[in-house]
Amino acid sequence: MNEPVDLLIHPRWTVPAEPAGVVLEHHSVAVDQGRIVAVLPHDAARARFEARQEVELPHHVLIPGLVNLHTHAAMNLMRGIADDLPLMRWLQEAIWPTEARLVSAAFVHDGTLLAAAEMLRGGITTCNDMYFHPDAAASAFAAAGMRAVVGVVMLDFPTPYASDADDYLRKGLAARDRWRDHPLITFTIAPHAPYTVSDASLGRARALADELGLPVHIHIHETHTEILDSLAAHGVRPLARLAKLDLLGENLIGVHAVHLDETDIELLARHNCSVAHCPTSNMKLASGIAPIPRLLDAGIRVGLGTDGAASNNRIDLFQEMRHAALLAKVGTLDASALPAHQALRLATLNGAQALGLAHEIGSIEPGKQADLCAVDLGSILSQPCFDPVSHLAYVAGREQVSHVWVGGDARVADGLPLLHINDKELLRIASMWHTKIVN
Repeated sequence: MNEPVDLLIHPRWTVPAEPAGVVLEHHSVAVDQGRIVAVLPHDAARARFEARQEVELPHHVLIPGLVNLHTHAAMNLMRGIADDLPLMRWLQEAIWPTEARLVSAAFVHDGTLLAAAEMLRGGITTCNDMYFHPDAAASAFAAAGMRAVVGVVMLDFPTPYASDADDYLRKGLAARDRWRDHPLITFTIAPHAPYTVSDASLGRARALADELGLPVHIHIHETHTEILDSLAAHGVRPLARLAKLDLLGENLIGVHAVHLDETDIELLARHNCSVAHCPTSNMKLASGIAPIPRLLDAGIRVGLGTDGAASNNRIDLFQEMRHAALLAKVGTLDASALPAHQALRLATLNGAQALGLAHEIGSIEPGKQADLCAVDLGSILSQPCFDPVSHLAYVAGREQVSHVWVGGDARVADGLPLLHINDKELLRIASMWHTKIVN
């Protein structure tokens, strides 16, 4: 009698991400109780397993679910609110005033729900979020059935969410306690940036991360002005300041990391830190080109993030893969910099490793969670196809995502979302907040 499983997926190609550089043709993925049981040739899979459901994907490439290593999901509600401004003007003139007026638990829940729907349709099954009201964000991610790492955000100035650093931590840690047993929701300690958080607060962030075994998620070296301001205020560059505070380590995810000198890179490498590369946001805010090939050559883990929709303006990891690869080439004048397979690894396994989740997600391997994404390469827009991984990096878009599974549960099938909330309701939510923002 054949071995019973919940699901057999039969794609044209499978790119497991591990081993690196491998493309399997005419291989199936068997899934049971939310986990990958086996990856084996089609005929062998049909001979071995009796599946409750089989999905035929004759023109598709199956990849691990994409991992968005940095986003502010609720800022989906501020998409396009302020374009063509540098970072600090964008924050001070548009984002912070809007947040001061409108951010609430309802704002965060609704914006996060819209973002989760967008991410899932684009093959993103896990995101690393940083924003206010983490309890509301966790609720939205859980409702969408998406895996999320939610930040216990810290700032040293008051917002409508919290009054001071202690208040941010108290509220964030209470949210973590409420969600600590949820299968899809985990947390980071998320001090916003060195220029918004004091040494004392950064020290508390380090102590809490160590005590609770959580990653630290922080913006770092995003702009040249940030470096100059740190030198003026502290006498050292931001990364050197974090090193003095013992914040650098294998649990640190430094976001952006655009303006790095050799000493900065050596610090990141020596302490086994990770970097969340956000190429589209870096371009849109004119922050600069992060030296990703140099980071990778130094052995530093680099994952891909979208940042928020307010500074991108898409939450789209296919776009980030393409921009990361092209910026690496033009930034080094080396066409071989960041090839397609490496770009895909940045969007999958590297992000999982940075979050401490590589034992569960990030590659298509037996025993791991069945977080999977299928991309349809069968249309004339993708033909001919000599190399499916090249197409993922340079041709395909998120609109070609046909199927998405999170823990073996379908979230998208045949290009249609399978969420508890329909598009009509999502559009109503977006319209309601649009009216509040413009009035």
